[in-house]
Amino acid sequence: MFEESGEMPKIEADEDDDNTENDDEELNDEELKEQAEGDPKEKKVSVGKTCLPGIVYLGHIPPRLRPKNMRNMLSLYGEIGRIFLQPEDRSVKRKKKKAGTKACSFTEGWVEFRDKRVAKRVAASLHNTPMGARKRSRFVSDLWNIKYLHRFQWCHLSERLAYEMTVLQQRLRTEISQAKRETNFYLANVEKSQNMDKLRKKRERKGEKIEEKTWDFTQRRTEDEIQMISQLEQPFAPDTCWCCERH
Repeated sequence: MFEESGEMPKIEADEDDDNTENDDEELNDEELKEQAEGDPKEKKVSVGKTCLPGIVYLGHIPPRLRPKNMRNMLSLYGEIGRIFLQPEDRSVKRKKKKAGTKACSFTEGWVEFRDKRVAKRVAASLHNTPMGARKRSRFVSDLWNIKYLHRFQWCHLSERLAYEMTVLQQRLRTEISQAKRETNFYLANVEKSQNMDKLRKKRERKGEKIEEKTWDFTQRRTEDEIQMISQLEQPFAPDTCWCCERH
């Protein structure tokens, strides 16, 4: 009896351990499934917090301002992505070079913020405010001319720039073709005049008479000439004598 009573509790304890291990494995599997699936509320929150980029337009770029200056000034309000500043026209650059200034300025610009809510806030708060925060800053006298572009993406800007480049190339092609036509017309006239000079010299050697062509046209009369002609064409009326005036 002592051996049976001593052996039975050991067997029951082993069975309990096996059951607890199986329960722990089932719980671990369920926890892993829940972690893999995740909480649907947390998923909704994470999807709602996705940041969409926003683009602001800068209508005024002060002289001597570069993209790195613009990034340093606007990065204080939020994370900035891409920046593009439109340089001046080539004709303006040529005039500046002739005047002796080589500095390149920009006319307008676009700045991309990582979050469009930050872009809206920046455009609303900085519009018509001084660009420089300190008095010694060289951009204190300039004001922000900034506007948020609704539903505007960076691909739209690249498409616009590509369109402007194609228009510029087409304009250059037309100008080059027109210049070629003018030069060809001038060269043809020069060649024609040289041939006519050669023919005239040949006729002079042979002793033939050369009839020079003249321009047959009549010039329009001036107002003074028309008035003089009208006065001459009027009939002459003799003055009445003094005796007739008495009667």
